[in-house]
Amino acid sequence: MFDALPDEVKIVEVGPRDGLQNEAEHVPTDKKIQLIEALGASGLRHIEITSFVSPKWIPQMADAAEVAARVKLPPSVSTSALVPNLKGFESAKASGMKEIAVFMSATESHSQKNINKTIAQAVDTVVEIVAAAKAAKIRVRGYLSVVFECPYEGQTNLVEVVRLSNRLFEIGIDELSLGDTIGAAAPNQVKNLLALITDAKELARIALHFHDTRGTALANVLAGLDSGITIFDSSIGGMGGCPYAPGAAGNLATEDLAYMLSQMGIKTGVDLEKLVDCGQLAQEIVKRKLPGRYLQACLSSRAKRQKVEASQ
Repeated sequence: MFDALPDEVKIVEVGPRDGLQNEAEHVPTDKKIQLIEALGASGLRHIEITSFVSPKWIPQMADAAEVAARVKLPPSVSTSALVPNLKGFESAKASGMKEIAVFMSATESHSQKNINKTIAQAVDTVVEIVAAAKAAKIRVRGYLSVVFECPYEGQTNLVEVVRLSNRLFEIGIDELSLGDTIGAAAPNQVKNLLALITDAKELARIALHFHDTRGTALANVLAGLDSGITIFDSSIGGMGGCPYAPGAAGNLATEDLAYMLSQMGIKTGVDLEKLVDCGQLAQEIVKRKLPGRYLQACLSSRAKRQKVEASQ
């Protein structure tokens, strides 16, 4: 069915940042730290823990420096934080972050709505941040949003996506996450885009970031795997969505991704039972049921088992 599957996949957990940033109700810092540490204990080795952005724009991330300072994780777990500009980078650096993430859009309209900059201006900002990060020996991850479809412009020009991807690698980013920000992609579109990226070295440093708005996220992961991708972003319980992308539902749920990969014999290093515990904790923190399918199946089974045990 597939040309070749990897032995192992890298999962980048984005829930503490991409998931929690959209919560309207304030999430206490202690709860954020509790969730991050639980995720680290589950076997996840790459966690995006916060975002050093202006509290005016993302109030939920106002405690970024405190989260970065207080969270305790095993040495095997690497953490990163999103930064929008040099000011955010300097704050992340002062907080001891060893990896930061920069971001931009693949369409002009989304770029203006998201960061109030043209694509050219966004590239200039990335150049400044990457130069400062490299000087400080800080690893840089890049996000490129709306690579398949834009909520304002419709279908995204894949040639432009490849051009911007190449430009970001030229600037010096270490890894690039291509985002299906509104969850509109189908597997053939994923394969079509990746087929245009002919540099094997670049392909090895590309991650895919899917939202499950239309239920195609796992199918798109399969298309990515079949095209040679071994890095995927996900969010515990399926939390998250872009505040500047109407119609963007939650991210691909980490437990759904980990379960599918495990069933396919692909290593992730994740303990699924502990991951379900993380999903349950995330639900308690945001005070609602999350969309992760594997999470809900396991929680339902646990509830039935506990009911039976209680009746005995």
